[in-house]
Amino acid sequence: MPHPSNPTANIAKNVAQIQQNILEFCEKYHRDPKQVNLLAVSKTKPADEIRSAFNAGQLRFGENYLQEALEKIQSLSDLNIEWHFIGAIQSNKTRDLAQNFNWVHSVDRLKIARRLSQQRDTSLAPLNICLQVNISNESSKSGFSPDEVSPAADEIASLPNIQLRGLMAIPAKASTFDDQRATFAQMKTLFESLQKTHKNFDTLSMGMSNDMEAAIAEGSTMLRIGTAIFGARNTSAL
Repeated sequence: MPHPSNPTANIAKNVAQIQQNILEFCEKYHRDPKQVNLLAVSKTKPADEIRSAFNAGQLRFGENYLQEALEKIQSLSDLNIEWHFIGAIQSNKTRDLAQNFNWVHSVDRLKIARRLSQQRDTSLAPLNICLQVNISNESSKSGFSPDEVSPAADEIASLPNIQLRGLMAIPAKASTFDDQRATFAQMKTLFESLQKTHKNFDTLSMGMSNDMEAAIAEGSTMLRIGTAIFGARNTSAL
């Protein structure tokens, strides 16, 4: 048994608790829990903690920092992990993203989508991507405006070697549960409108540790949970 002071000791318990929360919120808001996936956000967390979460049944992991992620992907190559990139994308880093990840959630401009398409090895399965939407219109955040999403999706959907799967958002912090829901509801409306014209458009990536209930209430299909699984992130690792 791990020593109680070992951070890996509580990870399995935390994963189980989050899964239980998902079940309860899905029942509350009449959602099918099979349609809500948990993405464990493991940025700044060491490989042994990711291994502990994997051993507890968690298969999807999200990383924000490319170099850190590549080191973990290499050290955990014996595990059948589904790797998601959810951080800001520099155009000179797209080749590594295209070659090493299963998903990229943070495609925020057409140039990035084109580069990922060109640089994805044709021997690999298509790279799953989501378009990042700046739903709260924050100058500090990148992403397509809601008005830009539909024409961008039309162009990106035709690119080879990638599969457009949905939308991702990081809304501004809201002070109330109702405010959280209101912003997520805007994303849901945008998502459902695009579903009508894009096949395989099945992923609405929104909701984190502090707003997961509101996200589930408004149709999230993939929650990005870090703190509630791994504890506070290690800022010294940044």
